[in-house]
Amino acid sequence: MGLVIVIIVLGAGIGISTFYIVRNLFTPKKIARVEQLLKQNKPSAAVKAAKQHVARDTRNPEAHYLLGRAYLLDSKPELALMEFRTVNQIGQFDGTIPEVQFRRQIADLYTRFNQPDEALKEYLLLIQKEPDTADHYYKAGLLFEERNKATKAVNYYRKTIQLQPGHGMAHLHLGFILYRAKRHNEALEYLQKALRFQPEHYEAYFYIGRIQKENKDYAAALQSFEWSAKAPEFRTKSLIERGTSFMEMNNLDRAVSELERAINTVKNAEEGDILWTHYFLATCYERQRKIERAIEHWESVYRVKPGFQDVAEKLSQYQDLRQDDHIKDFLTASQPEFRSMCERVAAVMGYTVQSIEDQENGIQMIAVESGGNWRTNKKQPRLIQFIRVAEVIDEATVRGIHETMRTQNLSRTIIVCSSTYSRMAMDFSESRPIELYNKDKLQSFLKQAL
Repeated sequence: MGLVIVIIVLGAGIGISTFYIVRNLFTPKKIARVEQLLKQNKPSAAVKAAKQHVARDTRNPEAHYLLGRAYLLDSKPELALMEFRTVNQIGQFDGTIPEVQFRRQIADLYTRFNQPDEALKEYLLLIQKEPDTADHYYKAGLLFEERNKATKAVNYYRKTIQLQPGHGMAHLHLGFILYRAKRHNEALEYLQKALRFQPEHYEAYFYIGRIQKENKDYAAALQSFEWSAKAPEFRTKSLIERGTSFMEMNNLDRAVSELERAINTVKNAEEGDILWTHYFLATCYERQRKIERAIEHWESVYRVKPGFQDVAEKLSQYQDLRQDDHIKDFLTASQPEFRSMCERVAAVMGYTVQSIEDQENGIQMIAVESGGNWRTNKKQPRLIQFIRVAEVIDEATVRGIHETMRTQNLSRTIIVCSSTYSRMAMDFSESRPIELYNKDKLQSFLKQAL
């Protein structure tokens, strides 16, 4: 009886051992079948086969890895990431799983699904595994840059360039960081190198143009912005920069043309760029004395964002233009017409003009009182300054005109403006031979003169 039991136990043991031996002999073949299905581009069949392996052994890292690859091939990256995370948790890389390839794949998935901290860990591990691979440093640099760790990002970008001098994207991002740090000369060097290696980087042209514009190299800046405008995402910004460059060059007609082009590229009237475009266009039209056109653009901004820059103030300053045609003519007349208008106002004020000089936003004349007996009353010439702006006239402006009066040995100054004066400007004039006439007095003169 005892012998029978011994034989049964030995037989069972031999049977179990045989089972495991046979299973271990055939399992690699079955896993190899998953690899074969992946090579044959049969993702559904590969997923099914890999799942069977995972069901039999949930701690089999190779089975999870192959299932993850099958999910990737089947366009199911979320499920692939879950399997790859399991592989990472098991942590067995004994040669059956290509670790470097695995870490590249999982790092890419972490990045795709907005898990930058996990992605960064993988790229730092990859740097340890492959310290001479430039792209690992570049991608780590990107992740540091996204986390606002510019210093670390710069170090990784520099290492990228050291390993691969022709890495255009590393030059590009290094240039961006240096530009934001206001290290413009260094930024320009890296941005230009980025274009040398990859000429299609339109964003580089945009920032190069900004640096050139800040350096007042407007001709070069205009060319750079023309290139950056080729990219849809930079088209509006580039046209605005071209428009403001022409404004700096005092070429208002070209500025208006570029800014109008910018408006035509924007579909959403509430975008920040379009508000700036309207604002700059209004500034151009104001400088061209096309005040009604300027008001149209200020109103376009005001409807969307009443508190934008000084738009509300501008509209308030020019409200008289719609109520009084004389003020409108005074503000919008061409320079020859404006000169004639000022001479007629001077006559209404009782003065005869001896000389007149055109100035930006105004007219300066020397005049003497009309009438009187020249034998008994020697007429003293006076400086009369007409200013047509909507802004409040400040003390510095009044002080400058007073200094002109003294330089020319004149006895008195009269300032006539289409706006008002600041409190400090009025205080300055009280103790000096200066008469200040604001827009209300100007309206009265214009009604008599025109």
